[in-house]
Amino acid sequence: MNELDSTFTEIGKIIEIARNNAYRKVNEELILMYHKVGKFLSEKSQEAAYGDGYIDSLANYIQNRFPGIKGFNRRGLYRMKQFYELYAGNEKVSALLTQLSWTNHLLIMSGCKSDEEREFYMKLAIKERYSSRQLERQMDSGYYERYMLSKNKLLPDPIQSRQNPFLDQYVVEFLDLPDTFHENDFRKALVKGMRDFILELGKDFSFIGEEYPIQVGGEDYRIDLLFFNRSLHCLVAIELKVGKFKPEYVSKMDFYLEGLDRQVRKPDENPSVGLLLCASKNDEVVEYAMSRTLSPMMVAQYQLQLPDKDVLRKKLQELINLPEIDETEGNKGV
Repeated sequence: MNELDSTFTEIGKIIEIARNNAYRKVNEELILMYHKVGKFLSEKSQEAAYGDGYIDSLANYIQNRFPGIKGFNRRGLYRMKQFYELYAGNEKVSALLTQLSWTNHLLIMSGCKSDEEREFYMKLAIKERYSSRQLERQMDSGYYERYMLSKNKLLPDPIQSRQNPFLDQYVVEFLDLPDTFHENDFRKALVKGMRDFILELGKDFSFIGEEYPIQVGGEDYRIDLLFFNRSLHCLVAIELKVGKFKPEYVSKMDFYLEGLDRQVRKPDENPSVGLLLCASKNDEVVEYAMSRTLSPMMVAQYQLQLPDKDVLRKKLQELINLPEIDETEGNKGV
């Protein structure tokens, strides 16, 4: 019976792959149909003979001709028209359209303000395989704005040469924490809500353990949270601080990263990376504290409520509109 049991999983894999392929094919055909209908409606709208009543009549015809079909009411047809017009001529996203569900397309169409933001969420949803609930959460948390603001932060050299998976601000609104809490409470809440925390961190992060032990000089030390990141191919140590960033946190993280590299890291893995997650931070203090460390680490702050997206957008716009610095001016007198 054990031999038969071992074959069951193989059959299960075959079925699962076939089901996923069938779903992708159905979804691809569905999106292509909506795109073609949208193109047809867009072109007809340019002709004077087709007024506002045309789509109403078309919706009624489809309901009578194909009873029970969903999505082809007046509102749905206008969405298809908008879908086509929004991406018409945009070669960057044409290959991405059929890789997303219609629900995710609707979320992106209604929630994004620019072509860049739409393309960002399309690629992110495909890469991370977001469900509609997960995509909606990321958009509500201002993930695009937080990512773009993080891109302009100074990154340690070992991370600069690779795709940076870290943000400058993390939103952990899913934690059920009291008004006053300690670092131990924070850690336990994150572990309890690990599925949501992984969504915020990115699905390349795999959780290894909490209070991960390393021993140095006969003494035990514990790292709050330890992950492995597949894109960086390295261990990631996360230290949690319920207050503002303090310079002495850097030396402690240096110590932990050295311990991980000597005792835990495998020969084919990259050097370990650290993330200090604080309630608040002063960027100038962070820059001073990290100016002489050689360890790859980031300092980020967390927020317990969903941020105001308008505030984030304003910050991002201000950053985009900053005047360029003339390096020759900056070097005068040096």
